[in-house]
Amino acid sequence: MDKFESFSGVAAPMPLVNIDTDMIIPKQFLKTIKRSGLGVNLFAEMRYDDEGNEIPDFVLNKPAYRNAEIIVAGDNFGCGSSREHAPWAIKDFGIKCVISTSFADIFFNNCFKNGILPITLPQEQIDVLMKDAEKGSNARLDIDLENQTVTTSEGESFSFEVDPFRKHCLLEGLDDIGLTMEKAGAIDSFEAQAGQARPWV
Repeated sequence: MDKFESFSGVAAPMPLVNIDTDMIIPKQFLKTIKRSGLGVNLFAEMRYDDEGNEIPDFVLNKPAYRNAEIIVAGDNFGCGSSREHAPWAIKDFGIKCVISTSFADIFFNNCFKNGILPITLPQEQIDVLMKDAEKGSNARLDIDLENQTVTTSEGESFSFEVDPFRKHCLLEGLDDIGLTMEKAGAIDSFEAQAGQARPWV
């Protein structure tokens, strides 16, 4: 997993509430076990018509937001079934950060495990960020995980909370495997000692 670094990016405004995981990545795309290649199917039923043509009015199809790296969303983002393909698709599209007033617990946890930063802020601050995002590609939000701030294109800054352990994992690019590999020396030492103590095992 890549290290999460502070960045300035275009934010796509998605004020719809209760965006569930089936909206994020519809069930027909869940057959793959690969984390790559799902970005094209992100929000598929809202992005494309029945013939597979782009729906011009959908935010991520608009020229200003095709390269968005942030989503400013309505309440209860990521609710529904616990499919890990949802953060896979978001990440593969190029989204690094999702900001909302609240997230479904499983989706929230899966974001951290896949290198995405979910930020929870009060509604009045979301309203400011949403309005800023609606300006299009000329307005960029600054995301600073180290200092835990989101800054608008006009310089207004909001602080957010994040669990210290999860923050550490994002900053260091550590998923579950990476965390285990940090203990590789201790694991090897234990295995060597165990082999000597119980050679019959």
